[in-house]
Amino acid sequence: MTVSQQALQHGAAPVAIRSAAWYLPEHTLPITDVRTLDETERATRDGLGIDTVRADDRLDSVTLAERAARRALEQAGLDARDLGALVMVESRVQETFLSSEVTRLQHRLGADNATTFSVGGLGCVSITPALLTARGLLAADPALDHVLVAHGSKPAAALRYRHPVTVNGDGGQALLLSRSGRIRVLDIAQLTNGRYWDLFHVDYRDRPTAQWREQCTEPNTYSFRLAMETRNRLSAMLGDLLRRNGIGRGDVAGFVSQNLSVGSFAFLEDSLDIELLPACRENLRQYGHLGPNDVFLNLRTALDRKELAPGDLAVLINVSPVAAWSLLLVETGSQEDTA
Repeated sequence: MTVSQQALQHGAAPVAIRSAAWYLPEHTLPITDVRTLDETERATRDGLGIDTVRADDRLDSVTLAERAARRALEQAGLDARDLGALVMVESRVQETFLSSEVTRLQHRLGADNATTFSVGGLGCVSITPALLTARGLLAADPALDHVLVAHGSKPAAALRYRHPVTVNGDGGQALLLSRSGRIRVLDIAQLTNGRYWDLFHVDYRDRPTAQWREQCTEPNTYSFRLAMETRNRLSAMLGDLLRRNGIGRGDVAGFVSQNLSVGSFAFLEDSLDIELLPACRENLRQYGHLGPNDVFLNLRTALDRKELAPGDLAVLINVSPVAAWSLLLVETGSQEDTA
């Protein structure tokens, strides 16, 4: 019995990625041109393992998401009016208060018939509740065939550098989810700890946007206490994920992480006794951090580079300093598995 069959036998609702697309701005910003505030930050920035990020200040989050969404719909041969639901992973900072970015995206796409709303609040991990939502919608309504999950990643502050963590780039992502597709999402695990809800923040009230900055309120907590909790949480989560799917470490062909730094990669590999796929380091070098878009972009790159083969199992790892942790168990299929 395959892992997919086991998941169905245990009552898991089938959800798969029928098509996936990204939009990355053409303009490439060298890491040496990313502004920092002092020599300490500059030295940390230069040691992250990032060479460039994509950046276009003319494009907002909705535009980035829209451009990726149009590509995903085109790949699937689907019209936006055929979408059953549109779920947007919310941006970190909206262009205006009280307005709705997700219904703006709905209008621009012409997804007039889609049940439309946004999810978020977990930083990079926010892609996971979007997938949980899509799975629930597909399970609850047999007449609903397609859920489009989209996100436009933009830094929350004028400075793209987030000390001491990473450098943020710009990018859009869209995942068209259905009951069958090339990538099957077999299992989803997510945990949060509200103790760290304000570890990173941007003070913005009564401040010009040029003065906004992503700040870590307690650097030692981030570097030590949260790091140790992350090690323990992810180790336990991975053990549970493998156990309930009846597989061992040797059955997983590849592990994929978000892109923060080469140091974060080394920490995950040491903590979990794994080796991340080379695509992660390549995309970190080229694009920096793209928030909730990292893990699936890395997965797609790994497939394109033949680091994974049809039928392989992979685990996608996401961590957010709010703090939230998530693991996704996915199974790769062939190009024909998109019906």
